[in-house]
Amino acid sequence: MAVVKPKVAFYWMGTCGGCEESVVDLAERILDVVAAVDIVFWPVALDFKKADVEAMEDGSIAVALINGSVRNSEDEKMGKMLRKKAGLIVAYGACAHLGGIPGLANFHTREEIFQKVYIEAPTINNPKKIIPQLETEVNGVKLTLPTIYNTVKKLDDIIDVDYYIPGCPPHPDLLMGAVQAILSGNLPPHGSVLSPNRNMCDTCPLERKEDKIIMKKFKRIHQIIPEEGQCLLEQGVMCLGPVTRNGCDAACMKVTMPCRGCYGPTDEVEDMGTKYASALASIWEETDEEDVIRMVKSIPSFAKMVYYFSTPSSILKRKKMEVIP
Repeated sequence: MAVVKPKVAFYWMGTCGGCEESVVDLAERILDVVAAVDIVFWPVALDFKKADVEAMEDGSIAVALINGSVRNSEDEKMGKMLRKKAGLIVAYGACAHLGGIPGLANFHTREEIFQKVYIEAPTINNPKKIIPQLETEVNGVKLTLPTIYNTVKKLDDIIDVDYYIPGCPPHPDLLMGAVQAILSGNLPPHGSVLSPNRNMCDTCPLERKEDKIIMKKFKRIHQIIPEEGQCLLEQGVMCLGPVTRNGCDAACMKVTMPCRGCYGPTDEVEDMGTKYASALASIWEETDEEDVIRMVKSIPSFAKMVYYFSTPSSILKRKKMEVIP
């Protein structure tokens, strides 16, 4: 008698595709996954059609791992359809978990972005100043595009999410651990982030020379030749390690690059940006108000830096607008 394997789906929404690559990063372990599950939807890798999934019974897919932010109407439609078809939904990667880098678009309006990308960019050759339309007729055939939203959303803004696997992209060990937990039925509480709930600095291989860090001047990583093995914050480089969850095996710090916060906050941190501003204030040498203001202004786009991966999940959500469709 044939063994019925649990059905699994992977889907890519508004993101770069790195999360899809991270599945391949399982290397030979991907053979174990393929042997244990029945992949019924993975458009980037296999020839499955949307209609195939729509025809399935609701709840017939054991788990759907969805990566990417919700950027347009197609993303939202597919997310809601997969929620109906899957028993478990996993927000896979920083974009689905937090909003990700695409979420930085929330500091601008859709119109501002279109103007920059299709009209003002120095590499654009668009003399008729044409921007994408929802409907266009070509040779008597009506072509349509999804509606680009003004506001980038994370996955749980549109559907209920059961679990989160963080990272840009997630470490293969996290994916493998999640697959094993799902197959064994040994699952943590609903809504859990499937990554260690420890601060990145706890496992960072870079060491501090002093007991207390004192930052005298903000530096960007390309402006200095950092001393290998030394804490980057101690060298004046903005590193979000103090407010970021670990689980990435300190990949960036191992090559002397600062943490940018792609794994999101630990459970104790409600908002990465405000928590980091508080942490930063405790290590700045300047205490005079004017000097503090001057130092803050020396940081290019402080808000975008501290919410690099998490704008849609922050207390800001986006730049203030009269109407937010």
